[in-house]
Amino acid sequence: MGNSPFRRMIDAPDFWRLWFVGLIVATVRWVETVAVGIVVYQRTDSAFLVSMMTMLRLLPMGLFGVFLGALAERFDRRLTLIIVVLLMICTSAILAVLDQAGQLEIWHLAVASFINGCGWCTDNPVRRVMIGEVVGRERMGTAMSLDVGANNASRMVGPAVGGFLLASTGIQGAFILSVLMYCTALWAVLTVHSRMPHAAGSGAVLAQIAEGLALVRTDRRLIGVLIVTVIYNIFAWPFTSMIPVIGRDRLYLGPEGVGLLATMDGIGAFVGAFLVVLWLTPRWYGKAYLGGVICYLIMVVIFALVQSPALAGAALLMTGLGGAGFATMQATLVYLASPPEMRSRILGVLTVCIGTGPIGFVWLGWLADRIGSHNATAVTGVLGLLAMAATWRWWKDI
Repeated sequence: MGNSPFRRMIDAPDFWRLWFVGLIVATVRWVETVAVGIVVYQRTDSAFLVSMMTMLRLLPMGLFGVFLGALAERFDRRLTLIIVVLLMICTSAILAVLDQAGQLEIWHLAVASFINGCGWCTDNPVRRVMIGEVVGRERMGTAMSLDVGANNASRMVGPAVGGFLLASTGIQGAFILSVLMYCTALWAVLTVHSRMPHAAGSGAVLAQIAEGLALVRTDRRLIGVLIVTVIYNIFAWPFTSMIPVIGRDRLYLGPEGVGLLATMDGIGAFVGAFLVVLWLTPRWYGKAYLGGVICYLIMVVIFALVQSPALAGAALLMTGLGGAGFATMQATLVYLASPPEMRSRILGVLTVCIGTGPIGFVWLGWLADRIGSHNATAVTGVLGLLAMAATWRWWKDI
């Protein structure tokens, strides 16, 4: 294994620093998502509002993703990443102080979710482009596998930690842990030595955006990847906001049980990402991407309909495996298909497609309040499979 891509990756210290930042930020996101979801449902008894908390984390992607992609080519990406981490530290610290003072309200959680979503939508055009610059094109697939593996490891740990912290210390404990973890991510960014090239002053932002969109329209691979990304984010991923609701109302689990249930998705995703690192070759990238989405949607329907916590956990394990193939290849396929000077812009367009998720969260939350969370989740998963079938002619070339 001395000359394998994985072995060479170990010799890139800046990659591992950027990898660590992704791991920490993703872990905190899951800790807070589960804790906030449970608290909001306890206070309001509204599945719709629970869904809205996650939706607000996604909304900035649709609103600002394409602009951030163009702007990321003009500024020092390392400095941008430092500012983003500092912003998230401040947000979690303020929420901890508000809870300590007994003044934490639902709208505070909503605003904080939106602010952290603004930081999240910089991940593709900033941190992941930095990873590409550090490791090079030929190792990008392996780098993304490892990066997604870290994200998936966070899904194993984050939900369980969020549930146990909420049960033992209240939501304040979750926010204090968030601050401490973000501080380690800030240290990692500050120690990155590589200086990423940027194209300051290279034309108007709107002109750069138009150029990027024009490229997308002429590349069938990019069109297919972006269409499938939209389907996944509208019909597949939003079901994660219903895990606390289904866990409590249908499977009769407490906060610890809900956290452990949500962890199963992360375990499957971590295993899937590890398998991708070991065995996936470039000619299978497209198959892993598409097969992952279809597997994910099928398992969402099964999770929604079973009444056994064990079976529900097994279904979530399989959603994780499918999601690993999709998530690993999503940014990789776009990165490899984009010219080097336009990668931030095209990844910004990808971020906008990810940002269509709020449509799915609004739809799922609205439907859950009317026909029940498990029925709404099953219906949405079936609609996603139908959408994949209807768009086959656009994504078959992937």
